[in-house]
Amino acid sequence: MKLPVVAIIGQTNAGKSSLFNRLVRKSQAIVAREAGTTRDNVVGQVEGKYILIDTAGLKDAEDEFEAHIQDQIDDAVNSADIILIAMDATKYPNHDDKLIAKKALKSGKPVILLLNKSDLGEALAEEEFRSLGVKNPLRVSATTGLNLNELRGQILYELKNLGFDTRAKEEEHDSLKIALIGRPNVGKSSLFNSLAQKQQAVVANLAGTTRDVNRTELKYKGQTIELLDTAGLRKPGKREVGIEKFSALRSLAAIEEADVCCLLVDATEPHSKLDQSLAGEIIKAGKGIILVITKTDLEHKDSDEILDNLEYDFNFVPFAPVVMTSSVTGKNVTKIFELAVNIDRARHAELKTSDLNKLLMDAVNSHPPAGLKNTHPKLRYMVQTDTCPPWFVVYGSNLSLLHWSYKRYLERRLRDAFDFTGTPIFFSFRNRD
Repeated sequence: MKLPVVAIIGQTNAGKSSLFNRLVRKSQAIVAREAGTTRDNVVGQVEGKYILIDTAGLKDAEDEFEAHIQDQIDDAVNSADIILIAMDATKYPNHDDKLIAKKALKSGKPVILLLNKSDLGEALAEEEFRSLGVKNPLRVSATTGLNLNELRGQILYELKNLGFDTRAKEEEHDSLKIALIGRPNVGKSSLFNSLAQKQQAVVANLAGTTRDVNRTELKYKGQTIELLDTAGLRKPGKREVGIEKFSALRSLAAIEEADVCCLLVDATEPHSKLDQSLAGEIIKAGKGIILVITKTDLEHKDSDEILDNLEYDFNFVPFAPVVMTSSVTGKNVTKIFELAVNIDRARHAELKTSDLNKLLMDAVNSHPPAGLKNTHPKLRYMVQTDTCPPWFVVYGSNLSLLHWSYKRYLERRLRDAFDFTGTPIFFSFRNRD
């Protein structure tokens, strides 16, 4: 069953990112005093109950870049099940605020008006916001946590009224969720149908046929698998470098929801910055990753040439397995399931502290970390603190002097000793004092 989506919209610098971080309980969105810090949608999962999206601030679309950001906000309004409007309680609502409220109310979705920064003395009375047409605004503060528990309860209440199961699903692991991610017309729906062995997704040569997430459940060697076919990323067209990283809202939500993501790359087209950017999104989310080369039945290049190009363009994910497939011939399609099951097992692996410390000492003895003239980092012991993704904490002293290349070295040693194929792993370094 899919997770519902809750979107935070509002003008720039209303505190949306701070509220987002409070609700997901981690600093995922960038927070700054400057208006417009958030330039794309930030997606997080709240206690396994719903997907939360922090959108860029609504403002006039002065150029194509800004216009694309506004498109994302429209996507949020259209795709979300609940809309949160964040407003600065210290400022009188203006024409733009009324347009935002009108846009949200017109969607027919449940709307909750949040008067952020209500802890400040200059916060206005609730009567000043009645013209927006949203009943029962909630006074909140992302800084102090004012009424955030009430907000959490109200979101769950609205979701329950919409028919969603609001019980936490974080601990459940009955099914393995595999998301198919990629550009439009890369072959996601064809692969989805081939894997599911039925014509569930609409397949066409037109880019962007899939608008929402198609999903189906199936069995593979006794393992329940939920397969997610996502909408393709937006076509870049003639836009500034950097804007290609923006993706369809549901694709981002699917990455957050999935256990393993298959990044589909078209064998008949050059790899783009869009492909690389999405691979980065998957790694940042801590999800398993498989690079799936599609349409190999149409490609006349040598397989080694394709793999060499892929290795060069995706050198930042050397741990990702590669599968060359064809949805037409069925080549290597079921191998995806086998890889996904193994990757998911690695994501849940818990290593013994004694094994980790032996590895750490061997690594340090073989290659001591460099430092300053009379001061060197000391790596004393390592522990695993989390799974899905695996997370390791190294304790020691003078760790601020540790070069990034040494952190890569430790990751290579860890991957050589233990099978983390297709699995991103993360490190934290903490001084004992």
